[in-house]
Amino acid sequence: MVAYYPPLGFYYKVEFGISQMSNDVRFQTVSGLTVEYDYESFKEGGENRFEHKLPVRTKYADLVLKRGMLTDSSVIKWFIDAFRDRTFEPASVNVILMNEKSEPLRTWKVAHAIPKKWQVSDFNANESAVVIETMELTYRYFTVQS
Repeated sequence: MVAYYPPLGFYYKVEFGISQMSNDVRFQTVSGLTVEYDYESFKEGGENRFEHKLPVRTKYADLVLKRGMLTDSSVIKWFIDAFRDRTFEPASVNVILMNEKSEPLRTWKVAHAIPKKWQVSDFNANESAVVIETMELTYRYFTVQS
């Protein structure tokens, strides 16, 4: 009998529907695959021990992606178009966790993503650090596929 081992979180890729470039799938970190419910409280007359809490809607955190800066990237062109020209073209984004055989273990399909924030790390002549660009996306929802 083989024991189950949880997957490791370092082998993944991020696919953008707007890019076919091989470098646009590589990111140092991915965060924000979070969903939670907003709740509404209702107080019942005569019942003072508790409130009823009912789920109202789901809300999703922003997707934050970090990587070493690329000088040629379709994703960055998409960000620049949004911030410079105010052209917001929604894109699909797939975050794919893979196993040691490069097979997908789980895929998070992010729907209707648009740029929210783009940040480039500080430049410092006293350090020899890689320039990191941080991309923040807002989106409607995600689905999970195994």
